[in-house]
Amino acid sequence: MRIGHGYDVHKLVEGRDLILGGVSIPYEKGLLGHSDADVLTHALMDAMLGAAGLGDIGRHFPDTDEQYRGISSLELLKHVCLLLKDHGLSFGNADITLIAQKPKISPYIKAMEENLSNIIGCPISQINVKATTEERLGFTGEEKGMACHAVCLLKEND
Repeated sequence: MRIGHGYDVHKLVEGRDLILGGVSIPYEKGLLGHSDADVLTHALMDAMLGAAGLGDIGRHFPDTDEQYRGISSLELLKHVCLLLKDHGLSFGNADITLIAQKPKISPYIKAMEENLSNIIGCPISQINVKATTEERLGFTGEEKGMACHAVCLLKEND
């Protein structure tokens, strides 16, 4: 068994779509980034890559590479899953915590879990997404950005 932790943060700005776990969420602001800036999927990928000992998403998908501009993070997750397979690893489970003051995330959690489990190829019960606020403290509480932590367990294939 291998465990990995991922963390990501993106600034909230006007004029961008808000994508979390591959779900487009109606909101007046979106996350700024080179790709779709899906902070939730980015944290998950970093946890998966960390558990595999394969670095982080910046190594695999640098923001200096134009092929990744605006790309769906779910497409990047597909690539991470192939890397794991190539290294003899399979997905165990993930626990993901999104930190955001607004908007309310709970109506979209099931769709996020479905998106991620479909890409990874695991039962939805192996993906747990939750959200919390920071009681208006810090940059997330002041609605300047969003952050996400993810922990994931991988299994070495026999």
